Amino acid sequence: MEYRKLPHGEERVSILGLGTSSIGMAGKKDIQATVEQALASGINFFDMASADAAPFPAYGEVLAGVRDSVYLQIHFGADYQRGTYGWTTDLDAIKRSIHWQLEALKTDYIDFGFLHCLDEEADLDRVLEGGVLDYIQQLQREGTVRHIGMSSHTPRVVERVLDMGILDLLMFSINPGYDYHHGDYAIGGADERMALYRRCEAEGVGISVMKAFSGGQLLNAKTSPFGQALTEYQCIQYALDKPGVLTVLPGVRDREDLTRILGFLDTAPEERDYSVLGSFAPRDAAGMCVYCNDCQPCPAGLDVGLINKYYDLARAGDQLARDHYGHLDKHAGDCVQCGHCDRRCPFHVTQTGRMQEIQAYFGR
Repeated sequence: MEYRKLPHGEERVSILGLGTSSIGMAGKKDIQATVEQALASGINFFDMASADAAPFPAYGEVLAGVRDSVYLQIHFGADYQRGTYGWTTDLDAIKRSIHWQLEALKTDYIDFGFLHCLDEEADLDRVLEGGVLDYIQQLQREGTVRHIGMSSHTPRVVERVLDMGILDLLMFSINPGYDYHHGDYAIGGADERMALYRRCEAEGVGISVMKAFSGGQLLNAKTSPFGQALTEYQCIQYALDKPGVLTVLPGVRDREDLTRILGFLDTAPEERDYSVLGSFAPRDAAGMCVYCNDCQPCPAGLDVGLINKYYDLARAGDQLARDHYGHLDKHAGDCVQCGHCDRRCPFHVTQTGRMQEIQAYFGR
């Protein structure tokens, strides 16, 4: 397992986490066995936005002995008091639901307390006016909540909350379909969505990824908006390559699903390669480096994707990106303008021109 550090904290989060949206149907014993397998594989991050209440007591029993080594993402607005998932912005209902979740999970603290599923600005207004954020912040002061986060599918709503300076983690839907205008949650253009990811990284807000497979649609040629199926591993790598991303949270149904997902850790780079997207991404995605590094190997030894990423982040205000760029073995100024990367880029980026631009920006 690989781990990525939370920028606003010391937590090191596994790049693969566990989503609970579908696991409730497995039954208590299978849920517990799946969580035990996840722990044994090094997974330490668990999202608790479930379709029903079943996973909570099952998780509670398994995690009780290892609670201090795992991280729970708990949603203020997900209501399970009737046994199935409900969405609410009512503060009293949220308080009752959080109390029930903590009891079921056998814990007295929340690693990441989330403003839940805020896709409309009106929803955000109701949460703020209704005192939900105040309640989470009160719990943070008391030590019950360690970090504040939010889940959303809408960049403009996230931008408003980022402006408040309260977030340590964002749960956001990232996949090629949504990023390139396909699907119910494909909100915002490719530029807007990428700008959000870069802002999160620049401001030290980590991202946990939901809907990496677009509800399974990307995995089937008949339902894929591109007319071609992608693999789970391609989708996971696509999400992990985005700025700010710490972990991807596939919603598994059972141990069989989890075993297949864990196979990602042992795959060769070519099995994760998603550069095929360049052949059917929309026109407004052309010319945009997505850091896939399909242009490698560079004859001059440049890490073209990383050079582009540090440049984009530095322009977004990330001061650390400039320092990271300075510590690279090779810089944009070392480009020999051979055009190898230009010919190989699936997204039709003129990387030789970008290298000149980046050299002028950083001075090397």
